[in-house]
Amino acid sequence: MKKYNTFCWKFVRIGGLDQVTLQEADELVHLDELDPKLWAALSCPAAGLEFDARTLELLDTDHDGRIRIPEVREAVRWTCARLADPASLVNPPDAMPLSAIRSDTPQGHTLLAAARHVLDTLGKPEADSLNQQEAMDAAAHAAQHLFNGDGIFPLDEKLPDDVQAFITQALTFVGGRKDAGGQPGIDREISVAFLQLIRDWRSWQSGMSALSLPVGDDTARAWALILQLKPKIDDYFLRCQLASFAPGTESGIGSITEEKLPTEDEHGILQSSALADLPLARVEADRPLQPASGINPAWADQTEELFRLLAPILPHSDHMSRGDWLAVQAAFNAYIKAVNEKPVPKTSTPVDIPPLAQPEDMEKILGAKNMDVLLNGEVAARFDKLVQKDLAVPSGSGGVADVEKLVIFHRHLHRLLMNFVSFHDFYNLSGQAAFQNGVLYMDGRSCRLCVPVADVDKHSAMATFSNLCLAYCECRRLRKNSADTSPEGTITIVAAITQGDADLLIPGRNGVFVDNLGNDWDATLVKLIQAPISLRQALWAPYKRVARMATEQLAKYSSSKTSSIDAAAAKKLGDVAKNLSSGKASTFDIGKSAGIFAAVGLAMGALGTALASIVQGLLSLSWWQLPLLVLALFLVFSGPSVLMAWLKLRKRTLGPLLEASGWAVNSFAPINLRIGTALTQKAKLPPNIRRDMKDPFRNQNPAKWPTVILLIALLAGTAVGGLIYTKRIENPFAAWIERMDQDKPPHSSPAK
Repeated sequence: MKKYNTFCWKFVRIGGLDQVTLQEADELVHLDELDPKLWAALSCPAAGLEFDARTLELLDTDHDGRIRIPEVREAVRWTCARLADPASLVNPPDAMPLSAIRSDTPQGHTLLAAARHVLDTLGKPEADSLNQQEAMDAAAHAAQHLFNGDGIFPLDEKLPDDVQAFITQALTFVGGRKDAGGQPGIDREISVAFLQLIRDWRSWQSGMSALSLPVGDDTARAWALILQLKPKIDDYFLRCQLASFAPGTESGIGSITEEKLPTEDEHGILQSSALADLPLARVEADRPLQPASGINPAWADQTEELFRLLAPILPHSDHMSRGDWLAVQAAFNAYIKAVNEKPVPKTSTPVDIPPLAQPEDMEKILGAKNMDVLLNGEVAARFDKLVQKDLAVPSGSGGVADVEKLVIFHRHLHRLLMNFVSFHDFYNLSGQAAFQNGVLYMDGRSCRLCVPVADVDKHSAMATFSNLCLAYCECRRLRKNSADTSPEGTITIVAAITQGDADLLIPGRNGVFVDNLGNDWDATLVKLIQAPISLRQALWAPYKRVARMATEQLAKYSSSKTSSIDAAAAKKLGDVAKNLSSGKASTFDIGKSAGIFAAVGLAMGALGTALASIVQGLLSLSWWQLPLLVLALFLVFSGPSVLMAWLKLRKRTLGPLLEASGWAVNSFAPINLRIGTALTQKAKLPPNIRRDMKDPFRNQNPAKWPTVILLIALLAGTAVGGLIYTKRIENPFAAWIERMDQDKPPHSSPAK
């Protein structure tokens, strides 16, 4: 069971999430003790991040394209063991001071000597710090030398011919390791393992020669057939025993009935795979195995060959009993024991490059004479002297490679922890997290939460569960001239919209994406995943929907009426033209016109009645009830929309967005309203400005009488309403309302 009392961790609450601080040396040293369930991420891609590429390459020790918790732990452990003060990882300078290297251990002493040699090589012997580029250049330069201190020799024309042949042979049968330059080679350990493999193989061959083989030269082939047929033969004898135990059950135990026959394929041929599943031979009580009678056709050839090879040790060449079968297997025991003891290459640590050939091919590839030469040890001795000379190089690339690794980890490792163990950099909001690749400017907003995307459809299927409004954009960029070394091409990003509304965010909308290096890309919105953005948007959403629906319906109604009027006018003109051509005078149907006027009058009367009812209802309220009525209507229309938006905004999370990009996120990683407001900035005027309100395109001499008339009408209406409410004057609508009530038909009482 995991114990947490060995070290006192410090956590901080950021954005609704408890995150470890990792700001002190003890926290870094004890990172192994932190429960993986408390890490912000379990793994992340080793490419496509806004992070130092060389650091990710060094962290990905198994080269599987992913960074995992064990690799991060090992990197922190390795780095802390070589630093005088692990706290120097926090807020490190661009160049690592040599005083940061621990000098009281053999590893630290070697690193310090290698670092000073690098500075000497650079012509800066008096310098007391080393930056990343200097360390990387030194490591790359040292790796190109044959004698570079790593103790590994690849094939090189500068080596003697016999040594080159020795390296090739060792790589073939034992395998190798990559040297500092990335080339396959061998070291002293592999050299010793190769010679030992030759000795072991010679000794094993001698033992095999002295061994009495059951069937002579056919022993290996016979044993291969025994392994292949053993399950079928064991099954056959077991069925025969069962038939002897229970006479009369042969048909159920092993006979091939019509129902058990394998089906035929489309060509009418029995399916061999189904036929092979049937018993090896016809089952009868105490029946021996006879290759010439009752054998399953799928196994007939193998059975016949097995009997032929085993003929020297079988009592009868034409059949085999269960006892004979057990005796045959026992005769191969010594051979099997010898086969299992066949030598294999042995090294204390796994090799990077696997062998190309098996030991049994050694005599065929090397030859007995060459093997004797190798066992003399002269070539191995010359190779060993070369290794000693290489390891004696003070500026060996092995040490320089470790210097490069320490300089890089000292510069970037802590930032990785702040984006892996915790999401401190994301919630800090002062910079960019490792997964944020730039800022999208679109629709008067800047969106900071932008993530690269490889496949829009695949990414959006998972990212939808983040409850974020997501804008997928295709970004394009061309270099301005041949001297421009900035990136170009096409990339796809997704930006989280966390403030404002999405009314004008439609596919095809253009914007600008600025990556973390300051390069601007032309961005086009290709897909939008709708989700609540803000409470303000939810507040006005119902009214916008009603207005949009009313506008659409009005447009449809207007279009349909225009079409009908055009059709009626065309028909009328056609009738007039027809009457004129025939000499008839057009007549005016007063009855139809009266009907139209009556219908219009009724419609206006109904509308007036409705307005009068509304006015009467409002006038019947007390003055303090009017604001409550307005508030109630506001809550009825906007309340459900705001409540649903609030519930969804509380569930916004970063996790699914990163999961869709290949991360394995360990926590909820919430995005609350305050964080969302910080991630998306709306356009606003800066403070302390001078603003000229004189718009040159605004009408300078507008007509004032419409405004005056509207103001007078509002004041008059308010005054009349107040007088009616205080009963200073009579309600002009009272008689009309009373008459309308009298004109209503009386309600018929229900029949009894």
